[in-house]
Amino acid sequence: MVRTSFIISLFFLFSYASAQENNDLFSRLQAISNRGVVFYNVDGIEISSQEKDHAFTAKNISRGYKQLKINNKELVNSDSLLDFKNYYVFKSIEEPKGIFNTIAYYFIESSDQKIIAFTFAPSNEASREFEKEFVRLVRANAIPEHVFNHAEPDTIDFAGRKIPLGKNCHWMGVNNVQCSSAGQMNWSVHKDLSSAKKTIQAHFESIGARQNGKIISDTPINVIFEGTETTARKVIYDFTGMTSVMVGMTGGRNLTIYFIAAPVRGHYVSCVMSFWNNDYITPGGLAPLLDVVMKLK
Repeated sequence: MVRTSFIISLFFLFSYASAQENNDLFSRLQAISNRGVVFYNVDGIEISSQEKDHAFTAKNISRGYKQLKINNKELVNSDSLLDFKNYYVFKSIEEPKGIFNTIAYYFIESSDQKIIAFTFAPSNEASREFEKEFVRLVRANAIPEHVFNHAEPDTIDFAGRKIPLGKNCHWMGVNNVQCSSAGQMNWSVHKDLSSAKKTIQAHFESIGARQNGKIISDTPINVIFEGTETTARKVIYDFTGMTSVMVGMTGGRNLTIYFIAAPVRGHYVSCVMSFWNNDYITPGGLAPLLDVVMKLK
């Protein structure tokens, strides 16, 4: 009887710890559902999931998810720690030149015998344990509704603070919003500062490696970010003399970009904010979208 009570106590203790860990994850996680694909962002990781009403076979996977460019020959490895049918594929992609990004693909059989495809694209280190746990949560329909954003971003959840937007804003991705003539902001919520800093460094290196422009200025600058005094990295990225679709669309010739990693309301945020030289600038020296979360000192 004592042994049984001990086992039951351990079970409830484990369940409580697991629930607390998931709640913490859900407080950082944001998602958007668009045309049958769900996109997620957390800890600097871009995730997608898509369900197809097909039987779980390699042929159905390669045919049903042609956009992922996975062929039958790659669908040979499974993860034995996942207690349902699955395939796992890992790739390293060079984009832009000199920058290698990793992407993990999971193809699993859902509880109703359909296929769910996942992609995990981390901006820093990959975590197989996190990936497998996230796959389990989605398969169990355990992702709460409150993490999902509306397709039209009239309001954003910025690390726990609701920020209203104007009508001229649209999503560029999960936690990536652009407002016409008012700037762009791309952020992720992390569980620790190290993860946030590595994500910011990865974003900086990716921008610096691109061939459609060049960094002409890179300086640290003191700012107040969501009420916290900290230091941001200010970069001027110039397109002068370059042929660029973005230049043609915006009429701008250079971007001012701020890279920042800082504590915000119990978590840590990595944030890349930018505006064109011909965007509207507030008296505080920033485009209006940036001015909502950051002040220059």
